Amino acid sequence: MDESMLCTKTHEYVLELSKNNYEVGITDYAIEQLGDIVFIELPEVGSEFAKNEVFATIESVKAASEIYMPISGKVVEVNEEIVNSPELLNDESYENKWFIKIESSADQIEFADLLDYSDYREEVE
Repeated sequence: MDESMLCTKTHEYVLELSKNNYEVGITDYAIEQLGDIVFIELPEVGSEFAKNEVFATIESVKAASEIYMPISGKVVEVNEEIVNSPELLNDESYENKWFIKIESSADQIEFADLLDYSDYREEVE
């Protein structure tokens, strides 16, 4: 995982790719806790979500979970590879674990409750 990403207490992450462009997904810790992932439902390109709004659903052999937006934004790309093969998320060597890429003009207030990756790791250990 990229050390510069920011995480939520509910295990989502946001990573700045360039100005106003971000990658969103769930942390390695969340993937480990879910166990074998069998299904993922992601939004359509063009969908817009507010911070903390459910944008995806993920199912494992253990449970189904809702995934929340860490910051508000508009979906500009969806990781179709994991939609078609959700089990790739369980493969430690697989690198493209992001769910969606968004455009966002979120202000600092939206980022205020997000944790640095190192602080997040300390919290979940």
